[in-house]
Amino acid sequence: MTSFQRVLMIGLVAFVSAVAGVFVGQQIVDKPRASETELHAQLHERLDLTAEQRARLEQIEADFTARHHALEQEMRAANVRLAKAMQAEHGYGPEVTLAIDHSHQVMGSLQKETLQHLFAMREVLDPEQAEVFDSIVVKALTADAR
Repeated sequence: MTSFQRVLMIGLVAFVSAVAGVFVGQQIVDKPRASETELHAQLHERLDLTAEQRARLEQIEADFTARHHALEQEMRAANVRLAKAMQAEHGYGPEVTLAIDHSHQVMGSLQKETLQHLFAMREVLDPEQAEVFDSIVVKALTADAR
């Protein structure tokens, strides 16, 4: 195998690996995490919410759902941009670097929005409920760390 063929083979393997990474990333982003779903279920089951609290939380949920959906769409677009950059450059070039940076920025925005959402929900609760809420959130965030 000549050095050119070796470089071509390495480039092909890197490209296929990167495309697989984009696919896996899309699968992770597109599906709600079990801990998020479980978190919301526990909040509604374990907290004795008043009608006013339920109404306020429903509005917070509606606002977040719209923003979350928009960020998921942006993440999908960032993945497409990354795939196109990888296809064009066949390596870790400047366009791939920019696409990765953009993807990370969108992921960071999604995480920040999620935390803002959680804190907005917490503001609706009384001190006892907030204590239970904190426990539920910590458990959800550390569930995979065990």
